[in-house]
Amino acid sequence: MNFFKKIFSSEKKETLDKGLEKTKTSFFSKLSKAVAGKSKVDDEVLDNLEEILVSSDVGVNTTLKIIERIEERVSKDKYLGTDELNQILREEIAGLLSETNTGEATDFEIPANKKPYVLMVVGVNGVGKTTTIGKLAYQFKKAGHNVVLGAADTFRAAAIDQLQVWADRVGVPIVKQQMGSDPASVAFDTLQSAVTQNADVVIIDTAGRLHNKVNLMNELSKVKRVMQKVVSDAPHDVLLVLDGSTGQNAFEQAKQFTAATEVTSLAVTKLDGTAKGGVVIGISDQFQIPVKYIGVGEGIEDLQVFNKYEFVDSFFK
Repeated sequence: MNFFKKIFSSEKKETLDKGLEKTKTSFFSKLSKAVAGKSKVDDEVLDNLEEILVSSDVGVNTTLKIIERIEERVSKDKYLGTDELNQILREEIAGLLSETNTGEATDFEIPANKKPYVLMVVGVNGVGKTTTIGKLAYQFKKAGHNVVLGAADTFRAAAIDQLQVWADRVGVPIVKQQMGSDPASVAFDTLQSAVTQNADVVIIDTAGRLHNKVNLMNELSKVKRVMQKVVSDAPHDVLLVLDGSTGQNAFEQAKQFTAATEVTSLAVTKLDGTAKGGVVIGISDQFQIPVKYIGVGEGIEDLQVFNKYEFVDSFFK
């Protein structure tokens, strides 16, 4: 199975390898214990493997799919040595992820026929939402696009201030109002400003209320409706930011947000600080929503376009 054709720049790949180090170390220390003293993949090894995948936050449903695929290989090949398990896992997880037509991009790209391209960012407070917006703005500007930020998280003064810091750091304009202003009004002003400036990309921050609040649904719907008065098909992408270090809680947030609004892509952050990187595999598989970006470090370059082949390659390197 030659899934591993597409390669990032070596520097980018190095950052990814380093960012997944904790996940990888934890996973392989558990795996080596599971196969200790075993020469072939038998039922006991598979049971242990199932437990390891679940405890690595791959998620129960995705784990069962992976185990099923390995069981098929075992029954076909009759004898599979435990020394081959690493390669088999790598191939079967890549195979599973390759069944979705996502995670194949290698660069920060936007559709050529959408101008301005409007990206609305959602997620609870503390997941790295504003930082992700800042890093996205940096990457899009680096790719030669004119970017405008909209501070529509008017619920917290800190959110507006934090976005201003990123706008200054990246060198892009920001549209903002006072704390407590109507978020839809900020979004409207941002789009009008972007159209006037002939901007290529607009990134709108939204309030990170708790994911189980009904008023979030109403607020996001209103923001969308008001934006459409300026750009008829906005937003073109609703990006949900999830904190990878929260493991199963990230699944829960994804469930809640997809119920509250139409989420079209995902960013999973803080993977470098956790051993729960397996959550990316589970989320990619379970939600019919592409993981577009992953955060693998604190540096401005450490938000990467998610490429499933590169991810699996780094995970099992």
